[in-house]
Amino acid sequence: MTYELYYWDGIQGRGEFVRLALEEAGSDYIDVTREPDRGTDAMMAIIKSEAEAHIPFAPPFLKDGAQIVSHVANILFYLGPKLGLAPGNESLRIFANGLQLTITDFVAEIHDSHHPIALSKYYEDQKAEAKARSAEFRTSRIPKFLGYFERVLQRNPAGGAHIVGNALSTVDLSLFQVVEGLRYAFPRAMRDFEERFAGLAALHGLVAARPRIAAYLASPRRLAFNENGIFRHYPELDGES
Repeated sequence: MTYELYYWDGIQGRGEFVRLALEEAGSDYIDVTREPDRGTDAMMAIIKSEAEAHIPFAPPFLKDGAQIVSHVANILFYLGPKLGLAPGNESLRIFANGLQLTITDFVAEIHDSHHPIALSKYYEDQKAEAKARSAEFRTSRIPKFLGYFERVLQRNPAGGAHIVGNALSTVDLSLFQVVEGLRYAFPRAMRDFEERFAGLAALHGLVAARPRIAAYLASPRRLAFNENGIFRHYPELDGES
């Protein structure tokens, strides 16, 4: 059955974490809001439905037949075993979900570096606050999160090629996306990434070289980062001015 992914058109956003898993698995899926005959209206019809009992709060969410699954970590927890991208061991799968939830926390802080006051306000309405927030984010939060994931990689009993177990998981794919986004948004802060976090750098390279991921990254399905998404490059927030 074809999966239906619902997320805002025009940006990678949080939906990209789900796309990477579907692309790596070679799954049949539809990016619903990008379909000319469906678009954002189809997504909002579900969110605002008065008939659907299991309505999601916001995108991304996934439809698998009648099943609706919302929130990135929850979607990946659901999809992982189906796509062969989750550890078979229950204990490891629970640990992997904890890592995915930590990535969720990290992504929220990345977003708040440019929108620290209110989602309803433009970046230009909170530039001073964003500059202060991003300075702390660059110097404290980026190394704290990346340092944690680096330690987990190094302590993996199965070796440091993957973050959990001895095979690719959705968490590996999500860490790849986080690194890609940080390199776009904070190139100065990420200049010494390879030196400071060698394990994560190797994992990033491993994911980028996987045939289906490489094909996806080179395809029009992979939208470019832009200043409407989570990862935004504002030079002043990267300490350039």
